[in-house]
Amino acid sequence: MLREVVATRYVTPLREGGSLPGIVEGDDLGTYVMKFTGAGQGRKTLVAEIICGELGRSLGLRVPELVTMELDPVIGLSEPDQEVQELLKASGGLNLGMDYLPGSIGFDPLAYEVGPAEAGRIVWFDALINNVDRSWRNPNMLVWHGDLFLIDHGATMIWHHNWPTAQASAAKPYNASDHALAPFSPDVRAAAEALAPLVTEELLAEVTAAVPDEWLVDEPGFATTDELRRAYAEPLLARAATVHERIVMDAPTARRPSQAPGWLAARLRPARRQGGQEDAR
Repeated sequence: MLREVVATRYVTPLREGGSLPGIVEGDDLGTYVMKFTGAGQGRKTLVAEIICGELGRSLGLRVPELVTMELDPVIGLSEPDQEVQELLKASGGLNLGMDYLPGSIGFDPLAYEVGPAEAGRIVWFDALINNVDRSWRNPNMLVWHGDLFLIDHGATMIWHHNWPTAQASAAKPYNASDHALAPFSPDVRAAAEALAPLVTEELLAEVTAAVPDEWLVDEPGFATTDELRRAYAEPLLARAATVHERIVMDAPTARRPSQAPGWLAARLRPARRQGGQEDAR
């Protein structure tokens, strides 16, 4: 289960994403990025964040800690932005918090190099959860203390938006051509050999159990929240064994220049060896 934290202060909104998450402080003295139940994407986005975030962590990938956060909308009364105030009013009660990584920077594939093994594990994981939002356009990865952290898993398991077609949708190939880590020769087969055996019924029962009941109730077609949890687990269990055989990696649709300033790119890019010589360019 996730830790429970009470939000004590609303600090500032984050306007990079469409859901308008915000930085908040908790009663444990921690700082979190809060994602709100009242946002336009709805509670299913938060369900996906928990299931995929906790699954990734269980598979050894770096994901900032997730917590449930109790929000009293009164803490946002001093916020001058009317849109933010309305979002807070609509999100009273339980929301989702992600540990804030101070000083982290967005991943730039032209400034930070990733080895084939790590790239393969991340691409395989994204294929498993059908993550359509880790492309070079929007990598949804942070570099913190030199390590890659995976964030923003709300746009995953798209089959849960139409349960009658879930089985057919989950069986489709995964196109990784535009994946942010495609240029790093991801070793997907080695990743599958290491990670697929770890995706068991027991593990999936554990990660789906982390979702609060109140975010699962009243889902059409399901009599109980436990039935819905099993519906989330079944496609993931089925995909784990063979999804690496259905990963498509063609030429990307386009390229963009590095967004990192030159001094930062030079610091982030690990030294490469060319002809036995160190090359830090």
